[in-house]
Parts: sequence; structure tokens; C-alpha cells
Amino acid sequence: MSDTHGFTEHDTDATSHHIVSPLEYTFVYVALIIGTIVTVLVADVDLGVFNPIIALAIASLKAMIVILFFMHVKYQSKLVKMTVAAGFFTFLVLITMTLTDYMSRAWGMW
Repeated sequence: MSDTHGFTEHDTDATSHHIVSPLEYTFVYVALIIGTIVTVLVADVDLGVFNPIIALAIASLKAMIVILFFMHVKYQSKLVKMTVAAGFFTFLVLITMTLTDYMSRAWGMW
């Protein structure tokens, strides 16, 4: 038996969806709020050249939470997880190169 999309009733991987409970969304919401509070508190502390590094680390952690739960990557196949991880790795490489350029601009000015 085949429906209009070409899936049979046994193709549960292609037709089923993971249902996330409201409690799990509440935990994600609380984690993002805590991340925002930590970002605001760390912004008031003078850490020298580490301010942008810490701010980007917190932002990357919050982005990872959004990617995993709101985009439902946590419940997808390994291929989807690998594709998203490759994109996130590329993002981290670009941020690292940007921070390297940013921190090296002050060299030799002392």
C-alpha cells in the first residue's frame, strides 16, 4: 500500500515526527534566559581581550541549544546531524579567524 508521497505504511522514519514535551521546551527556555543573564553579567566585567571571546562562546552555546531543540536536529538522522555539525564547525573556524585578526591588530603598538 502506498500513499500519494510514495511512502508505505512501514516507512515510519520518513513519516513520523518526534513530539517535544512542553516541559522540555521550558527547560530550553530557562537555559536560554540563563545564557542571556550570564551574557549581560559578563559584559559588565572587564576581561581585557577575552571579552569578545567569552561573549562569542556564550552566543555559540545558545545557538547550539536553538539548533538542537528548536530546529529539531537532536531528533534527526546522523546525516542531518553531520551536515549541521559541518556548518557549525565552519562558523567556528570563521569566528576564530576573525578573532585572530582582531587580537593581532594591536601587536607592536606597545
